[in-house]
Amino acid sequence: MRYESPTTIDAAVTLLAGETGKAHVLAGGTDLLVRLRSGFVEPDLIVDLKRIDTLKTITLESDGLRVGAAVPSAELNEHADAVAGWPGVCEAAGLIGSTQVQGRATISGNLCNASPAADSVPAMVAAGAIARIIGPNGTRDVPVEEIATGPGKTSLQKGEIVESILLPKRPAGTADAYLRFIPRTEMDIAVVGVGICLTIDGSGICTAARVSLGAVAAKVIIVESAAKALIGTKVDDAALNALAAACSTAATPIDDKRGTVEFRTDIAGTLAKRAAAIALKRAEKNL
Repeated sequence: MRYESPTTIDAAVTLLAGETGKAHVLAGGTDLLVRLRSGFVEPDLIVDLKRIDTLKTITLESDGLRVGAAVPSAELNEHADAVAGWPGVCEAAGLIGSTQVQGRATISGNLCNASPAADSVPAMVAAGAIARIIGPNGTRDVPVEEIATGPGKTSLQKGEIVESILLPKRPAGTADAYLRFIPRTEMDIAVVGVGICLTIDGSGICTAARVSLGAVAAKVIIVESAAKALIGTKVDDAALNALAAACSTAATPIDDKRGTVEFRTDIAGTLAKRAAAIALKRAEKNL
């Protein structure tokens, strides 16, 4: 196994594109190192991104907040613009492992690990986040929900790297929230995760919404019927009940030792109602 730690994104792309064997990118390493030690992966090449300065920045741009691929979750949660603008994404990032893990773990790495139960991904999807991908054929921007194609699989092509995540500029009256259920009080992966972002106008009517579910399908899913249940309402009890029903209907979980199909289906609706209520209160403060 060969380990490389380039100092530019172009050098990283060249290394990955030129490798004839199995290559893996190391952003924080909190997933990859565990898999290495367990023998689940045996890469021929590891490319560490932590020495690429351009990937370690959080930048406020005209169209939103850009989070570099090597920015650890702990740093994201200490960034005032991130916490104020997208608290749901920051909440989700703050649930990735322990305090020590968050000093290394990144939301880009969490995304590219492609776990259906990843915490930050439903929150990013609800926020409408865009992944910037750099590879041998140039740069492209892709909605976060299009990165994972299944458990452990992504749409990234050979030599491509997620360079950053853009959290789009938030319109007035917009806010997000993320909730998950786990069997323990901490240090566990989601049995169900729900991300919700909504926008209300001056009269309290919901004018836009995005709802996503994690850990209830092979990848994070967008529930358009759940968003429609909120739009045009004041997010009252009737709307919340319709939201819950839509989320439970959309969920297609599996039975395992951490939760049954019936439980996961039910809790998806319950968490959606709670997350929507939190997002609504935050949106009201942002008018």
